[in-house]
Parts: sequence; C-alpha cells; structure tokens
Amino acid sequence: MDEIQRKLPYAAEAEQSVLGSILIDPEAFSRVATVLSADDFYLSENRAIYKAMQEMFAESKRIDDVLLINRLVESGSLDKAGGIQYLKLLGNAAKTSANILDYARIVADKSRLRRLIETCSEISDAAFLEEGRVQDIIGSAEQKIYDLSNNKDQNDFRPLDQLIVNIYDQLDKLQRDDGSEQRTLTGFSGLDRVLLGMGPGDLVLVGARPGMGKTSFALNVAANVALHTGKTVCVFSLEMTGEQLASRMLASEGMISMGDLRTGKLSEDAWARLSRAAERLSPCKILVDDTAGITPSQMRAKLRRVEKGKLGLIVIDYLQLVDSDERHGRSDSRVQIVSDISRNLKLMAKDFGVPILCCAQLSRQPENRKESEGGKRPMISDLRESGSIEQDADVVLLLYSEDYYKRSEEERTELRPYEIIVGKNRHGETRTVKIGWIPQYTKFRTLSPEEEEKFREEKKQKDE
Repeated sequence: MDEIQRKLPYAAEAEQSVLGSILIDPEAFSRVATVLSADDFYLSENRAIYKAMQEMFAESKRIDDVLLINRLVESGSLDKAGGIQYLKLLGNAAKTSANILDYARIVADKSRLRRLIETCSEISDAAFLEEGRVQDIIGSAEQKIYDLSNNKDQNDFRPLDQLIVNIYDQLDKLQRDDGSEQRTLTGFSGLDRVLLGMGPGDLVLVGARPGMGKTSFALNVAANVALHTGKTVCVFSLEMTGEQLASRMLASEGMISMGDLRTGKLSEDAWARLSRAAERLSPCKILVDDTAGITPSQMRAKLRRVEKGKLGLIVIDYLQLVDSDERHGRSDSRVQIVSDISRNLKLMAKDFGVPILCCAQLSRQPENRKESEGGKRPMISDLRESGSIEQDADVVLLLYSEDYYKRSEEERTELRPYEIIVGKNRHGETRTVKIGWIPQYTKFRTLSPEEEEKFREEKKQKDE
C-alpha cells in the first residue's frame, strides 16, 4: 500500500480573506485582534503581512495599502510578504469584512490542529527518550493536551448594563433556591454563616499544629459535601493511605472508637453502627488518591477524568507534602517552592470551578509564644513556609483548642470545645466560630446553644 501523504492543516482562502477584509475595512482589525496572532497564519507571506498590521494597530496607525507597503519595506519584509502584487490581490479579493470573525476562527482552528500535531510529536519524543519518571512524562503529556483544549478566545469588553442584568439574574436565582447550587456548604452551620459557603474556585486553607485534627475536619467536610450534594469529592492524601482515611470516615460517621477499629475489638452495638455508617457512606462519590509526592499537574490529570459537571470539592492533605512541577535549583528556598505550589492550586481551583480545601501545617511559633504576644492561639503568619500562601488563599481557617493537650484519656470520648479561627475571608467577615470535637471518634459537629453556654460557663470558672 502506498504511504499516505500527509500535510499540515491550513486554510489559505481563510487567511487571505482575513487580511483582505482588514485592507478594505481597517477598523475590522480590532474584531480579530484577540482571536488571532501572527503565528496562527501558516503561509509565511500572510504571517508577515498580519505581523505588520499588528504593529501598525499597536501604534494607532491606520492600516491602508500605502502605509502597509511602506511598513513592509522598512522592515525588509516586502518580498517575504509576496510583494506589491500579492497585496493588491488580497484587497481586490475581499468583497466585505462582515464575515471576518468567521474567517479568523477558521484560521485559529487550523493553527490549533498544527499545534496539536507538534505537541504529539513532543510527547512521542519524550516517551522515546525515557528521561524522568513515567508518571511525570504522562502527567506532562496530559497537561499539554489540556492546555490546547482549554485555549479559548479571550473575553471581550462587556458593558456595565449587561453586567448589572447578570447580577440581578444571580440574585433572583439565589432568592429562589437559597443559593444552594452556588455555594458548597461545609455542613457546620456556624462556619457556613460566616463563610457564606465555599465558592466556586475558592482555595480554602485549614491550618493547625500536628494532632489538632485538621485531617479529620477536612474529611468531615468531604463527607458532608458528598452526602448532601451528591457530587464527586476528590481527596488527595499525601500522608495517610486510603484505608486509613476510610477508617477515619467510618469512625466519624458511626461514632466508633478509632482504637476499637484498629484492634478489631468491636462490640455488637459498634458492629451495628459500623454497618449503618458503611451503608450511608458507600453510595457517596468520594474518590481517594494516596499517591505520595504528587504534583499539581498530576492532580489536574486525574481530576480531568472525573465526569464533567459532577466534581463538587477537592481536598488536599496536606500542602507541604505536595511536590512542585517547577524545576528548582539548590539556591531556591522551600518558601519559594511552596509558594509555586499554592499558586498552582489556586489556578487549579479556578480552572475546575470548584473549591479546594487544603490542609497546611503551622510552625512551632504558637507553642513558644508568650501570653502577652497572643499565647498559643494560631495566626496566619504561623503557616509554615508561608510565602504567598496567605495571598493565594481565599479563606484561611485555623483550628485551635485551649485544652487539647491537657485532657486525660478518659475525657477523649467527651465532646470538647474547639475554635475555628477565620483568619482570612475574601468574601466576608473574619471571626472565631465555636465547634464541638470528639477525639476518639475523630468527629467535629455543630454545638447546640445549650452546649455553647455550658462551655462558656466552664471557661469562666477556669479563668476565675
């Protein structure tokens, strides 16, 4: 069989129609300026002409035959642009500029096909070279393809009156459905009243010292979202195995002692509660990935496999264990590396249009701080390798318990007071929310008014 002759895709007529439309109607250039670049033109003469037009447009010079020819002569590109005769041919061929945007999109689509072919060649070369880890090569390939598929036209200016109409439509929808579809609720009413829910594209950081329960809190939120929205929750666990996370979720949902789960010594009642918890959680679409040292691009690759429109929340435990996609030299500080990671996570939340709940370690500063300086109560500045973490995050939640390290083993089954310090909230107020915590069951829950009053009285008596 004869070898099939293949050529790179391009549309000569569409390229010429774009250029001819601009020559007969110079104002039409502004309609395609955000759609096309010179590199989108396949034929070298068309590329040279469009580049000259682009330069003239940037300098606010009118694009006509004489000025364009002069620009090409000055840059030494006239012959490359096909000469004067080719320019006259373009001007005579175009009848109207009405369809210039349609022509431009054809040119842009052919350009994207050529870039796809080039990208596939790069992916093939990387695979043949066998340099680096296989998962990194695959992750890079998926990211390159995703970047091409996500290469949309830039947004144009929108008039204020149109934006106001959009806001009224949103307000009407919020009033009708209470905003449940617009926000992702944590399931803790006091916190949701402060945050007004987690918004699409929000990066929510949960900071705490080791052992303070940040993983348990994140898993409680994950279960609440999956149970009440029916959407998929993806959990990236870089510290614990998937089985360990599942044990915690069962313990929390079934109010079963983690110690009993580890030893397998369950009472008949505990087995019944375990069965009910499993029955309740099993239908939930919670996906767990426990790959150690995963990078943001590898997370993106896995998240893109989730059915479109079904993703509701991303949980990452925890930030400082995420590996960087960037190439860093020995001179780069850990602060810079973590800053790169946090920026990529924020972009990931925005691209997927869902909130990311990310746990983060705090430094030892709170434990060494004097009472006059704020005591052990955490602050945003206590985030380890903070860098731009605070800047990238939309919400920062800090977990704190005044008597966490003072409880005896007998008290670990009791409901204890906890504080969620809302240190940053891009969408609303910052304040402290009281919440209940049962350590033996790794369970957080909303406090009743009576329980809040009881804990206030206990604290008052301790202070006295």
